[in-house]
Amino acid sequence: MLQAMMLFVATLVMAQANAATDAMTDAQAEKIRDRIKPIAEVCVQGDDCGGPVIAASTGPRSGEEVFNGTCTSCHTAGIAGAPKKGDVAAWDKRLSKGLAETLAVAKKGLNAMPAKGLCMDCSDDELTAAIKFMSGT
Repeated sequence: MLQAMMLFVATLVMAQANAATDAMTDAQAEKIRDRIKPIAEVCVQGDDCGGPVIAASTGPRSGEEVFNGTCTSCHTAGIAGAPKKGDVAAWDKRLSKGLAETLAVAKKGLNAMPAKGLCMDCSDDELTAAIKFMSGT
């Protein structure tokens, strides 16, 4: 009986010792929560999410807006043979095949120009407006 009692006490002491070392501090628990927290949140329109409201597009962008947002980097300086904004002769050469063909080339890309000039969210109407803006037509 004495041996059983000593074994019980020893087991209890060891369990307490292990429990003390296994317990997490608040700082450790906080570090774990930081590591596993979501990287983003979804906010549905109409919900108060506590952050700034970002306006959704209200319609197609103008040719000038598309040009200023995407096209200006190459078409202002004429980089890699890109026709400059307002260069009537260069644009007339491209538009001689028709606006639809010029749009098709802009959508596919040409030489150093990537597809859609990297304006991947541009609609056909917005690309057409940008072409018209740059060509002055």
